[in-house]
Amino acid sequence: MFVTDIRKEFYDVVVNQVRVAILVVVFVYVYSIQALFHCDQVQYTLVPVAGWQDLGTAFMEHKEQYQYFVLINCGANVDLLETLQPEEDSVFFICDTHRPADVVNVYNDTQIKLLIKQDDDLGVPSYDDIFRDDEEDEEGDGDDSGNESDGSAEPSGKRRRYDEARFHIHIQSRMYGCVCRREILFDYEQYEFHGTSAALVMFELAWVMSKDTKDMLWWSVIGVTDQWIHDKIPHMKYVTDIATLQRHVSRHNHRNEDEENSLSIDCMRITFEYDLRLVLYQHWSLYESICNSCYTSCSFKLWSINGQKKLQEFLADMGLPLKQVRQKFNSMDMTIKENLREVIEESANKFSMKDIRVQTFAVHFGFKNRFLASDVVHAAAALLENVEKDETPTDNFIKALDCLSRSNLERLHLGIDLAKKKLKAIQQTVASCICTNLILSQGPFLYCHLLEGTPDVKLFSKPLALTLLCKYLLKTFVCSTRNKRCKILPLIMAAPLDVEKGTVIVLGIPPESETSDKKNFFGRAFEKAAESTSSRTLHDHFDTSVIELKMEDRGKFLDALITLLS
Repeated sequence: MFVTDIRKEFYDVVVNQVRVAILVVVFVYVYSIQALFHCDQVQYTLVPVAGWQDLGTAFMEHKEQYQYFVLINCGANVDLLETLQPEEDSVFFICDTHRPADVVNVYNDTQIKLLIKQDDDLGVPSYDDIFRDDEEDEEGDGDDSGNESDGSAEPSGKRRRYDEARFHIHIQSRMYGCVCRREILFDYEQYEFHGTSAALVMFELAWVMSKDTKDMLWWSVIGVTDQWIHDKIPHMKYVTDIATLQRHVSRHNHRNEDEENSLSIDCMRITFEYDLRLVLYQHWSLYESICNSCYTSCSFKLWSINGQKKLQEFLADMGLPLKQVRQKFNSMDMTIKENLREVIEESANKFSMKDIRVQTFAVHFGFKNRFLASDVVHAAAALLENVEKDETPTDNFIKALDCLSRSNLERLHLGIDLAKKKLKAIQQTVASCICTNLILSQGPFLYCHLLEGTPDVKLFSKPLALTLLCKYLLKTFVCSTRNKRCKILPLIMAAPLDVEKGTVIVLGIPPESETSDKKNFFGRAFEKAAESTSSRTLHDHFDTSVIELKMEDRGKFLDALITLLS
């Protein structure tokens, strides 16, 4: 069921009735709920999970110890009671961005508590449309039949024909009811999308209880920015959430305007800004940032010789010396950095890049340390999916969590360095796929398969890295092709996952022209294709549009998708 009062129905229950709660999470933005638990001395166990199998294992290990479970960014889009088979006294509080929420979770008012903002466009079918009780209809029909038989003097043969007719009508009505329910559920569940960030929901809970801090506000900014960078929410949703956060930032900054409450310059400051869509440019050289940013790379078509010439013309138009552009941003002349954003924006307009600036937030730790929200998102994602060392996913999770703390800036800088390598690998792979024509039109969708031996292929066995690659590749292909039909096609991408097991990771994203609502239909399509061909697949990821597939079954699986989507 949907929780209408999160403070009363969730937080007060956890604080007042249980001494220990378990916090099960899938991504790194959980500091807000941790800070609240620390504030009220609530003991909890933090268990990172990467998929449904991890969630099931974690629950089996802890179900005897705990009654209350808090699930962050997982659990809303499946029938959780059927999946976990818990005891009747187990209660699950689910703060998940995945949509649509499973109808059983929505209408279970005892064990499932959904911490979801009600202003999100949920479109849940009514209870009667999904769970209409056919047995009551049967009982009603039986009573009517009995009453008629008591007062009837018709011959038995005529009576029998009449009963048979009523029976056939009843069967047809039940079949029609089942068909209607399937259609209603199909319409509701066919598209996967994302709602309000869990970090923002938790921050607003803290705000209602007057326990919000600047750190919690910054973590919610990172949560919303993560959704935008990984293409999980439409641009208008991002703008709306940013506007909400801007009001909170103004409120916190206003507290420190008077002299009595003024803070030390070393303290944390959050500012709202229109900054450049150049990835990590303040921690890189301006040239490297332009070359490895999706927006500028696609605009200039940097994979081609003409694109490289266009980039040189752009730099010349700005009047920036190549020596300055190619050195680290921190080493550039102060006179150049002061007006850099205005200079870049003016030249970008001449080169048809009118959206070079975007609404975002920056955090300042004294004079020296300044980070954009996107910098932290890229750093955390790179640490979470680090493949350079053979470390466990839990170790990577802890490191990614550490980089969000202002007391651990070294870990954040390490994440930024890893993010640079990751973004370079993405751009090089995109250029290679475009130049070697690896993107194939399969009829109703585009398809690209990274072969074993491709540089940095191990990096793309991780879902977040593959998502960024898929997003960049589709944008680049749309900019490079002259085929108008290809511009409205979705993209499916496959990359090697486990060579010994012969498995690949498969990801599908919607067409570039239809991504205004960011709704993805590949989750259901993958399920149907696997079922119809008996393909060996593993649907373990919380995002249903990401699956694991046996390499030998790739051909028949794709054939089934072509048939299904044609």
